[in-house]
Amino acid sequence: MNGNAATRRALSALAFCLAATLPSQAAQPRESTPLPEFEPAESLEGNFLAAYIAGASKDTAAAASFYREAVKADPRNAELLERAFVSLLADGSLPDAFRAAERLTTRDGANGLAQLALGVRQIKAGQFAQARQNFARSGRGAAADLTATLLTAWTYAGSGDGKRAQETINKLKGERTYNTFRDFHAGLIAALVGDQAEAERRLKAAYDGDRNTLRVVDAYARFEAQAGRTDLAIQAYTDFDKLLPRHPIVRDALNKLKEGKPLTRLINTAQEGAGEVLYGLGSAGSTQGDELPAVVYLRLALYLAPEHALARLTLADILDRMKQPERANEAYAQIPATSPLRLNADVQVGLNLEQMGKGDEAIQHLDAAMKAHPNDIDVITALGNVQRSRKKYEEAAETYSRAIALIGDQPASNYWTTFYFRGTAYERAKQWAKAEADLKKALELVPPSQPGARAQVLNYLAYSWVDQNINIDEAFTMLKQAVDASPRDGMIIDSLGWAYFRLGRWEEAMRELEKAIELKPGDPTINDHLGDAYWRAGRRLEGKFQWQHAKDLNPEPEELEKINAKLKDGLPELDKPAATAENPPDAKANPELPKGAPAPSEPPGAADKKSGG
Repeated sequence: MNGNAATRRALSALAFCLAATLPSQAAQPRESTPLPEFEPAESLEGNFLAAYIAGASKDTAAAASFYREAVKADPRNAELLERAFVSLLADGSLPDAFRAAERLTTRDGANGLAQLALGVRQIKAGQFAQARQNFARSGRGAAADLTATLLTAWTYAGSGDGKRAQETINKLKGERTYNTFRDFHAGLIAALVGDQAEAERRLKAAYDGDRNTLRVVDAYARFEAQAGRTDLAIQAYTDFDKLLPRHPIVRDALNKLKEGKPLTRLINTAQEGAGEVLYGLGSAGSTQGDELPAVVYLRLALYLAPEHALARLTLADILDRMKQPERANEAYAQIPATSPLRLNADVQVGLNLEQMGKGDEAIQHLDAAMKAHPNDIDVITALGNVQRSRKKYEEAAETYSRAIALIGDQPASNYWTTFYFRGTAYERAKQWAKAEADLKKALELVPPSQPGARAQVLNYLAYSWVDQNINIDEAFTMLKQAVDASPRDGMIIDSLGWAYFRLGRWEEAMRELEKAIELKPGDPTINDHLGDAYWRAGRRLEGKFQWQHAKDLNPEPEELEKINAKLKDGLPELDKPAATAENPPDAKANPELPKGAPAPSEPPGAADKKSGG
């Protein structure tokens, strides 16, 4: 479900509870596999410190292992036991987590998270009455009330008591989000127990209340399709596709409906329904940055519904955002091969391999995916992104061309990135005419509603013109527009400063480049540019200092060679007067000006995860 004020408050209550035990831990994607072996420390204090550091580093596997060792040394320490329990739960080591929960509830029956975990275990065992007892003891507050009420309703559905299930779920009243949650699950429960009229009423109410959430749309459309109202199902999916184009689940459902194939029900057992509750809460939490409670909910959701591809994808996405690509890939790999999301997962695996420094493996992985799906634009584009990141620019351009051929002659605005990426690849491959055409096409396509993205395209095109001493006036105007749209982007401000430098306006160049340094102090190119500006302004000692700093920041080899030459001899004297916008400088007259500076930063939200320009 989508994040919102009510759900955020519910999640924050759980987040507060968890933060006291093990803050900001991610989770390794597994539900029951043994913990990896870590060499335990020789003392209780050593194991506790190692666990605490592992937790702070978001390494839950190590944290869980060391907390478990600490508990062995001090088994009566309730705080250690609770920390170990949360670590095990977040890490996906659920059998060990359940045992810890049993010990915790023996000491403190009001431990809400432990009662929740044990109730989930009872649902999987089909012991619905016992699960209700656990949920009744899981505490009070927004998070506990919402979670316990929904899960309790599903336990009644599991017992075949649809009436009690509906009575329970109808206790959820208040803000619109609670109503959507309530109607969504009430409709799923009614469909499961065979009350088709109630299922239609509640799922339609949920759909009317929130048409922007995929699970709500999917549940409603599937119900209508099964009821023989295929036109309503197609309309629901089509309307959603306008909001979020080309989602794999929507595309798959529409293709099946148009081919006359049936759609299965979204939820087929009470256990899956309870998993859906936990997935919805975890998904809402993940959008708000509450990573630990989101991971806990998703772990429990996958324990009940291991085939829940969206839950697996959401977990992997959280791990990605927490910069744990290896663990994210483990989660992506567990998405069922039959799921429409599997291809998305394969793409992310390839991009993560590149992030992990396994570029050749990434290319092999994505090349295999492209061969298996030769008409999938996303897969082809992802391969091009990795090739470009690996500086295989000509190969990348060829790959992007395959994607653009599939896009057709009238590309939609969302394909501006493909032209932008091919343009940058052509520029790096020194095929400027092709690069310029693609960058202009990207500028034509990028929607006005994305000013930051437009700024990136303006920056790249204008910077390239400036660096080649062409179209100076137009480039200068475009760079000012880019800076106005993204005033905190150091790379764009660097481009404007470099334009001033090209015009021979040293003071203005220094002003802009100093701003860029403040925003991006660790960039070697900006430091190099500022050194050039200082030198030309007569501040030669400061210029050499900036060049030395640029050298220490690991520039590209060809740039390092130029920096070393400047550190030795400085910049050569100008052969001509400083340029103006009406009289741009001649590149031959200024051979010291660096060429081929690294590409500006990529557009926000771009799909490629590259390690270099």
